[in-house]
Amino acid sequence: MTNDIADSTAPRRTAGLKKIALNFLGITAGALIMAIALENVLIPNQLIDGGVTGIAMMISHMTGLSLGLFLFILNLPFLYFGYKQIGKSFAISVTYGILILSLATTFIPHHGAFTNDTLLATVLGGIMLGIGVGIAIRSGGCLDGSETLAIMFNKKSPFSVGQIILFMNLFILGSASFVFGLDRAMYSLIAYFIAFKTIDLVSEGFNQTKSIWIISDKPDLLGEKIMFRLGRGVTYLNGRGGYTNDEKQVIFCVISRLEEAKLKSIVKEIDPTAFLAFSNMSEISGGNFKKQDIH
Repeated sequence: MTNDIADSTAPRRTAGLKKIALNFLGITAGALIMAIALENVLIPNQLIDGGVTGIAMMISHMTGLSLGLFLFILNLPFLYFGYKQIGKSFAISVTYGILILSLATTFIPHHGAFTNDTLLATVLGGIMLGIGVGIAIRSGGCLDGSETLAIMFNKKSPFSVGQIILFMNLFILGSASFVFGLDRAMYSLIAYFIAFKTIDLVSEGFNQTKSIWIISDKPDLLGEKIMFRLGRGVTYLNGRGGYTNDEKQVIFCVISRLEEAKLKSIVKEIDPTAFLAFSNMSEISGGNFKKQDIH
């Protein structure tokens, strides 16, 4: 009996260790991408990131001391806060990510700016930041103390992680005008608009869900086609037209972002006059769309 239990738990333990290893690998990759964006794109062009990283960049610029040192010191309170409010495993992941980022910004080879064109640096830096932070978040960690707060608020609010980070950074990036000048602060703000959209795309993935409401004169046939060709369940709701007072059936279903174009083509094929309403879903629970809690 004991041997049977040990044999049954071994695969689960192996799968768990593999998942942890992949998460730390993802955090490492995200931290390295972010460090390259900071040292080889943003800093040479006097552009800053948001959050605690942006504050550290401004202090490093004014004092001439290592950016990596301020990155680690300023994030310490948030590491403790994350440990108390979210959990030990999350705190370990965050500590690891910030440590890798601090070391990478200190020791990464500096070969000058990838580009000296401010606009190109804004776009490239924003994309690279979004990819790095998004990979880290998707892997269960984060690279900035402010992201700890964003992830916490994301669990209790309809806003995405990227949106919450953007709101906080509007204040931080505004202060950059006193250090680097108003034009650089504005370019930094543009970079973060690009970054926060990229963060959402990477952290949520292409499987971000949408709810669809369809009013059609052929609800049964349309519902069958959606279930057969998309493999998604549908729900029929009873409705009544406000002007005509006619009874209507409303089709409700939830699809992924990649299935949106396919659903539109199905509706156009079956009933070109059908009314469609799309809405982004911030949280799905149950069924095939249940979010997995990394921690």
